[in-house]
Amino acid sequence: RLGVAYYTGDGVEEDKPRSLHHFQQAAMKGHVASRNNLGAAEYRDGNYELATQHWMISAKMGYEKSLNAIKDMFKQGHATKAQYTEALLGYRDAVEEMK
Repeated sequence: RLGVAYYTGDGVEEDKPRSLHHFQQAAMKGHVASRNNLGAAEYRDGNYELATQHWMISAKMGYEKSLNAIKDMFKQGHATKAQYTEALLGYRDAVEEMK
């Protein structure tokens, strides 16, 4: 929440570097939505390879938004078929484990 607040300026002064710091801290502790947010930030900055790496991690943790982001990147030519396949299989395995 804190990362999103700083990113959007919701209730605090907008501070993108500080928001990314909070996303990174949370992602390193396993917070899947923060990892997804790091991917989105990298994508917006045009860092498609880093975005894909972040989204691969969260997709393999069962986060559907990240899987869909990689699918969109594949359709746009920014991710490979192998990356999308790896994300899809990792997502499937994570969802199966949660049943």
